[in-house]
Amino acid sequence: MASHLVVRACPPFRVPGDERALLDGPELERAQAMAARTREDFLAGRVAQRRFAAGLLGVEASDLTACYSCPRCGTGAEISHGRPGYLLRGAPAPLLLSLSRAAGWTLLAGVVDPDPGLRLGIDAEDPARTDFEGFDAVVLTPAEQADLAGLHGAALLRGRARLWARKEAWLKMTGTGLRTAPNTVDVRQDGQDGPAGRPGLRDLPGSETGLPAELVAAVALAVNS
Repeated sequence: MASHLVVRACPPFRVPGDERALLDGPELERAQAMAARTREDFLAGRVAQRRFAAGLLGVEASDLTACYSCPRCGTGAEISHGRPGYLLRGAPAPLLLSLSRAAGWTLLAGVVDPDPGLRLGIDAEDPARTDFEGFDAVVLTPAEQADLAGLHGAALLRGRARLWARKEAWLKMTGTGLRTAPNTVDVRQDGQDGPAGRPGLRDLPGSETGLPAELVAAVALAVNS
């Protein structure tokens, strides 16, 4: 049976005080070091992700313990950054997860009982956040810049955001993140099969994510060799 992807969007919300008890110590410690607005977004994302994971697994959210994986720091319940995961009653939960936040919204993706070697990355972007000088040089390859050269205004910002979402989703899936310079990763669309050389990478329409129409999103789901 092929691994089944589930995607869900959560609108902006503030986490009530009693809901924070669902999170583990390292998550709360990380939140405490953040500025107030960033902290609220972080807590909302973590609570939404935990409830999402619990729903996919058919367990209580309180049964889960966050267990993140970082290429530099390793894997364990004491780590609160990197690739998300959970322990279920002390054992690794059979679940792939990815999370992204944009304009206060949280976008979640999950696969239960994933096939061996499968990896997942998802990203949502607000086109308005691409409206700054220097974006193209930092984020886009020369070929991508050429593709967007004829666009202006809202169309240009949406084109930038679409490419950025694909890159973020792909780099999350591969596990390298922004240790790989985004302007070296070409994610131009190549017909109906998605970006050339990027199997499993595709744009996500609003009808699939539930995000507002002004936001864009992409997902990468493939065996990472």
